[in-house]
Amino acid sequence: MTLVGVEGVVVEVQADLEPGVAAFTLVGLPDKSLTESRDRVRAAVVNSGGEWPQKKLTVGLSPASVPKAGSGFDLAVACSVLGAAERIDPRVLSDIVMIGELGLDGRVRPVRGILPAVLAAADAGFEQVVVPESAAAEAALVPGVSVLGVRSLRQLVAVLTDEPVPDEEPEDQERPDPLMAGLRDLGGGVSTGMSGGPGRCDQGHDLADVVGQHAARTAVEVAAAGGHHLFLEGPPGAGKTMLAERLPSILPPLDRQASLEVTAVHSVAGLLPPGRPLIDTAPYCAPHHSATMQALVGGGPGTARPGAVSLSHRGVLFLDETPEFSSKALDALRQPLEAGHVVIARSAGVVRFPARFLMVLAANPCPCGRFSRTGDRCECPPSAIRRYQARLSGPLLDRVDLRVEVDAVTRGELTAAGARGETTATVADRVRAARERAAARFHGTPWRLNSEIPGRELRGRWQAAPGAMDEAERSLERGVVTARGLDRVLRVAWTVADLAGHDRPDAGDVALALQLRTGVPRGAPMAIGAGV
Repeated sequence: MTLVGVEGVVVEVQADLEPGVAAFTLVGLPDKSLTESRDRVRAAVVNSGGEWPQKKLTVGLSPASVPKAGSGFDLAVACSVLGAAERIDPRVLSDIVMIGELGLDGRVRPVRGILPAVLAAADAGFEQVVVPESAAAEAALVPGVSVLGVRSLRQLVAVLTDEPVPDEEPEDQERPDPLMAGLRDLGGGVSTGMSGGPGRCDQGHDLADVVGQHAARTAVEVAAAGGHHLFLEGPPGAGKTMLAERLPSILPPLDRQASLEVTAVHSVAGLLPPGRPLIDTAPYCAPHHSATMQALVGGGPGTARPGAVSLSHRGVLFLDETPEFSSKALDALRQPLEAGHVVIARSAGVVRFPARFLMVLAANPCPCGRFSRTGDRCECPPSAIRRYQARLSGPLLDRVDLRVEVDAVTRGELTAAGARGETTATVADRVRAARERAAARFHGTPWRLNSEIPGRELRGRWQAAPGAMDEAERSLERGVVTARGLDRVLRVAWTVADLAGHDRPDAGDVALALQLRTGVPRGAPMAIGAGV
């Protein structure tokens, strides 16, 4: 098996022995790591008690037009060689897919991309798959496939030849995945920002920990219910990061299809934690502001790898200190924000990674972070403030549905009785109910969330109540919002209506959506129906 993005491609491995000077030739567009498998496979076969054929050996990988990469071919190459040498009946090998790297001692080691590889094998009609024992649970997620997990080449040969299977001691610990180092090199300090493994934020984070910030809490709830992108602007220590970290906890659990998509991406990236083969909660990814364009959207030297936008697929991508990111990296986000996927073109072909995520941007109002409407305490000259705020381009911000100013928390708010707000569980229930209303409305369509609805459908099938959009349309005439922004106001209004239990957005829902879209003035009242 080889990987093209998060899609697996079935590769047939054939071996041929001919009289002549002993040599080992590997053909079929192998990369360097696959070419080096010749020495790994030879040592593994010999150290597993086998005899290496002293003839001219040719191993072919087909289809020959598809580039092959990685060490996951080792197990299949070894068995094809043993089949050519008649150590194993070749007919037994014809209907089995084998995935795994071989150590020099013959042990079978895990590789990245097991899940998408097995999915491709099942789609191609294969029913038997051999994988490293430590990856058997991941492979078993695919229905209709019989999975055999082995610890060594010796064990596999015994199974295929109906001999007694030797007992092999498991490795004491999982070896570190070398791809992690590659991601760090690729990302210039990128971090997944995940606690407890990919797919979940720290479960100890509760939305009730956020003091005050009623407008920002409302925006976070609307973002979660409709999948809307969010921009939080405020001074350091106001709670922007706290809000972003708690957003994944109010998102509903992933359904089966979304879980497989997210798990496949993390499997390709080599980031699945041991003992957790399926990711069923929304992932959370928070790259450092020094991350490169390749770290955010994917790519890098050699085999293209998923970036932060793909690692946060079906979850939350948090860009803290957004103006500190390079403009090139931020501008690269436009395509995945619109399309829901990333396309990376290479000379060897085109790779596509899924990237449908909820983006949260956070920024200080100025370089020193103390700028306010009154200008008190800010030490930055006006030109520095303008340059700092200009780092966020208009086209990027135009794709963000919700914009909220996060005020600094006052002493009175911190010490007030009952300062804690609603808990994560309470808000998550409302978000789930709102998403269920949207799902019922979109039944029979390819869309799941209000944020995904095309503008033409909004203006046709799902209009607001008569007269509800009048103020928003006047904002368009005054240049407060763009035509695309007007569609986004209507999308947000539908989410507000779903949270409030309305059949369609009324004037109040649209007014709140317009506030959230254009930026909420400090101190402005904000409520969704009677529930917030």
